[in-house]
Amino acid sequence: MGLKRRDFLKTLGVAGGGLLGADALAAPKATAEKKEMYSLLIDISLCEGCQSCEYACAEINNLPDPEGYPEVGEIRKLDPDRFTVLNAFDTSKGEYYVKKQCMHCNQPACASACLTKAMYKTEEGPVIWRGDKCMGCRYCMLSCPFDIPTFEYDSPNPRIAKCRMCFEQLAEGEWPACVDNCPNEAVIFGTRREMLAEARRRIAVNPGDYVDQIYGEHEAGGTGVLYISPVPFEELGFDTEIEREPYPEYTKGFLYAVPSIFVLWPAILLGLRESSARKEQPVEGEVDHE
Repeated sequence: MGLKRRDFLKTLGVAGGGLLGADALAAPKATAEKKEMYSLLIDISLCEGCQSCEYACAEINNLPDPEGYPEVGEIRKLDPDRFTVLNAFDTSKGEYYVKKQCMHCNQPACASACLTKAMYKTEEGPVIWRGDKCMGCRYCMLSCPFDIPTFEYDSPNPRIAKCRMCFEQLAEGEWPACVDNCPNEAVIFGTRREMLAEARRRIAVNPGDYVDQIYGEHEAGGTGVLYISPVPFEELGFDTEIEREPYPEYTKGFLYAVPSIFVLWPAILLGLRESSARKEQPVEGEVDHE
């Protein structure tokens, strides 16, 4: 069996700590919350796979319309043009749909690994990417236990792309677009405390309709996107072996010990290619003497 991501990060994190000293492995100290963090609760039993969330996300983020439909046996992946996707699963209780997007971890490994704080955990809860600070190292992609951030490899000015929980809209008192446009209210929004309480209430009131678990309550130290489900989460493609401890303590030592050239080399080559292409283009008014 191959070495899994968390084991890989644990092993290399220890190695990195040996190179840099114990301080490098220390996870960031938790700071007192100035405000309650926002959260999404996704009730898988209510989702009908209509893709309204996908279309709303695409519209508000100026992305192309979604391609394809959720079909059993096909896993639709996130990419720079898709911040959320629905996938269909055939389970022991029939077909169900799962909405996938950034989990907005309470202590995100991506933000801990980011050398320039381009990937940033806001006080309100959403984890956002700030392009003006990004140097393109992609440490955030290596460190994420949920494999969420994606990279525009074919762009001369690439960006890291992922769900921002509609952070700008939250600042204006609006809900995230996926919440506002879900006809079945399969996605609801509030503080994390409220969403956990609502999830526990639904499970307690209808114990036969849900498994007794809230995915995201403890995974990776807790996340801002929570799920409840009528079937075990492993039937729906969830990684049920995610560690409960926050992942920064596994990743930080290793990522800071890796020579940056190994991570930056693809970006350097891309820049050289684009520079060469521009040089080869004739300047307007220039005479070609060949």
